[in-house]
Amino acid sequence: MILVEQKQRVERDSKEVVALTQDLVRIPSVYRPGTKDGNEKGVAEYVARYMKKMGLEVHVEEVEPGRPNVIGILDSGRPGKTLLFEGHTDVVTEGDRSLWTYDPFGAEIVNGRMFGRGTNDTKGNLSCAITAIHSLIQDSETINGKIIMCVPCDEEGMMIGIKHFIEKGWAKDVDGAIICEPEENQLCVSQKGAMRIKIQVYGKQAHGAMPLTGVNPNTRMAKIIVALDELEQREKERLGKHVELGWPSITPTILMAPTAGEPQINVVPDQCMTTLDIRTVPGQDHEWLKQEIQAIIDCLAEKDSDFKASFEVIEDRPWTSTNREDPVVKAVAAAYTAVTGKAPVYNGVPGATDGTFLHLAGIPILTTGAGDREVPHQTDEYVDIDDLVETTQLYREAALQFLRN
Repeated sequence: MILVEQKQRVERDSKEVVALTQDLVRIPSVYRPGTKDGNEKGVAEYVARYMKKMGLEVHVEEVEPGRPNVIGILDSGRPGKTLLFEGHTDVVTEGDRSLWTYDPFGAEIVNGRMFGRGTNDTKGNLSCAITAIHSLIQDSETINGKIIMCVPCDEEGMMIGIKHFIEKGWAKDVDGAIICEPEENQLCVSQKGAMRIKIQVYGKQAHGAMPLTGVNPNTRMAKIIVALDELEQREKERLGKHVELGWPSITPTILMAPTAGEPQINVVPDQCMTTLDIRTVPGQDHEWLKQEIQAIIDCLAEKDSDFKASFEVIEDRPWTSTNREDPVVKAVAAAYTAVTGKAPVYNGVPGATDGTFLHLAGIPILTTGAGDREVPHQTDEYVDIDDLVETTQLYREAALQFLRN
């Protein structure tokens, strides 16, 4: 009888998670500044209505105009721990629609896969978490403590949603958080840190035929980039390859000269700019790295009286690591085995997530969810239906494991 009930529950939850994912994907939520449509508001409003119908206590808080956070709370009324599920509403741009095989906001299902922007990152996983909570309610499962469903805006940008969530005190009493991102249901207990830095080199404009009448910022920027590459290599040698996160990296991404106005082949520009996407692993100190970048600039300036450069830290997100013996990790590990019959696979997140700031707030985090981890942000983004089904049950069982102890 128990097996029959389990099968019926999985079938019920499967229908719900597929339908909910389709509904959310079909509401475009690419944040485009200055536009009334195509932001997170439509998805947030849908999710708020949905969770109210489930019986959750729901709060909607505007972070910026048209950019709300949604918080849903399931309170058992009994003392116990608080578990947080987190899944964001925004998605990255679909890019050139002509390159898509399927409508990027159509949520079309073909051969067991749902296609569309956000199916993988991360509306599918948001739907899994909401469905898992609904499943607990429908089955009158006994839990202690609370579940908080955090649905923030702007994960793909500067993460203003999760920062606002923390600033407003919602994370204060959370004992563990599951970050709902596409990780092939691997248990990601670490994630890389990220620093985004802008470097400016200042020169003097001149005729390309008479470069000595000016100061070329491009050759000086080249020296900085070479020195940064050497710094990256030293860090790789010092730290080695992290078991879950791989190698640290210092990557120049944008290179622009001049920084304003029209470039010309016969003009030495007056400025050159590059941006760095720095990804760090446990054992790296961000303040030390900033000092090393300044030291590179200072050293080059000592050798060249015309050398002038500065750098600005645009964003600083530390690496995170959660002990495998932490209760939230142990709960998800036990849930994974209960749902799949297999031992969990541990891994790390190659990029930063909203969990970065929850970690800074003192909350143990684990990242896991449905979807190939290399598919986010790609054309023809997809998620396998079987993965959505498994992840829903994984989240459901994880909540039971965490809140029954």
